Formats: sequence, C-alpha cells, structure tokens
Amino acid sequence: MQESSRNQQQQQQRQQQEARQAMDILTEMSSILNTGLDRETLSICVSLCESGVNPEALAAVIKELRRESASTRVTDK
Repeated sequence: MQESSRNQQQQQQRQQQEARQAMDILTEMSSILNTGLDRETLSICVSLCESGVNPEALAAVIKELRRESASTRVTDK
C-alpha cells in the first residue's frame, strides 16, 4: 500500500514539474513574441483554452480589451 502511495506521489511531482516546465516555455515564447502577457495572465489563458475556449476568440477578446484600455487612458488624460 505504501509503495502505491509513493508511486502516486512521484507521478504527481513529475506532472507538476512538467507543467512548470511547459509554463516556463510558454512564458519564454510569450516574451519572445512580445505579447505583453505576464505569467499569471498567460496561465489563465492556457486554463481557458484547456477548458474549451476557442483560442482565436480569446485572442480577439484580449485585443479588444487592450484597445478599450488604451482608449480609456487617452480620454482620461
């Protein structure tokens, strides 16, 4: 019984490490592509896509939010 529990723990640790490595790679790619997405925002986007959100629709929403934010900043000045 302990062996099975130990194997499950090791498997969970491997999965967590792989997830961190994947997130590191995505963060680096995001930086190289100058997306302006921080690690937390990128993580949220990945989670949304994994939950079935259309990536192209998500990108369109992000672009629109950026446009709205920029126009709000301009009118506030």
